[in-house]
Amino acid sequence: MREPLPEWPLFGLADDVRPALAQARQRKIPMALATLIAVEGGGPRPVGTQMAFADGIVAGYFSGGCVESDVADHAFACLEDGEPRRLIYGEGSPWPDITLLCGARIEIFVEKVDAGDLALIELLEARDQRRPTTWVSDGHRRVCALEAEPWDGAVVRRHEPVPRLVVFGSDPTALAIAQLGVLSGLETTFVRSKGPEAPPPIDGLGYRRDDPQAALDAIGCDAWTSIAVATHNIDTDREALAAALPSAAGYVGLLGARKRLQERLAPMRAAGVPEEVLARVHAPIGLDIGGKAPWEVAVSVIGEIISLRYARTPEPSRDATSKRGKAAVV
Repeated sequence: MREPLPEWPLFGLADDVRPALAQARQRKIPMALATLIAVEGGGPRPVGTQMAFADGIVAGYFSGGCVESDVADHAFACLEDGEPRRLIYGEGSPWPDITLLCGARIEIFVEKVDAGDLALIELLEARDQRRPTTWVSDGHRRVCALEAEPWDGAVVRRHEPVPRLVVFGSDPTALAIAQLGVLSGLETTFVRSKGPEAPPPIDGLGYRRDDPQAALDAIGCDAWTSIAVATHNIDTDREALAAALPSAAGYVGLLGARKRLQERLAPMRAAGVPEEVLARVHAPIGLDIGGKAPWEVAVSVIGEIISLRYARTPEPSRDATSKRGKAAVV
């Protein structure tokens, strides 16, 4: 008999279940991977949302409490017999007593994944190497590759690198941006050139003391990297922007009034940096929510980063995920 889910569902704060899968693999135990493959009627979580279950491990959530316990029952039954399952909650469900308070209909695919599964190994290696990859599985056969071809009855789940955040600064606002980044699931590094040897006392936060260019070279920038320049120092701002704007980072934001932007960019413009590169900077940084306190600015910055992420990656159409017998792209 499985252990009941915790009364306080902190496991649901994990939107990315790959760390839970890595934990189970490290312990050499099988896991059940549950993937939301269809949503009708405006459910609380989008198609592609996942949960992971193993002995002593649970991560993710689908409905905020309506179905998780029942999904856990099916997940552990899947671990016992190895057979994949498609679970339906809402209209057409074989369990009419289990309903979503929002009135939605959702479909969930559950599969058993052994610790030594080659697709799992590739998934975790791609995560560590910051490579996008695609998981294709029908519960009996699965592959994971950059461009994996689906087949009838398979579920297709695209996995992107973990979003990364680099914060340049030293004051409470910069620290608030960094801490909220960590809490939001971003792989976050705080950069304070020539700063204290001891890192900021924030769990899960990386720290570097080198100059902006050296810091970004060491951290690495790609399309899933966001950079927040929040130093309040014109020279450091210029150094950070000179390193950040030509990089592959998907987002570069600058803290400060718009009227101060041009003086920050002046050396780059004089050096012949193209205007399209200079135009990449978001300034003033963050969404315009009106607040200027550290946490208020942090909310606006992380909010802008998240909004742009989803603007670049629209949710798949429902038709692509709800047709039985076809590959469900999630």
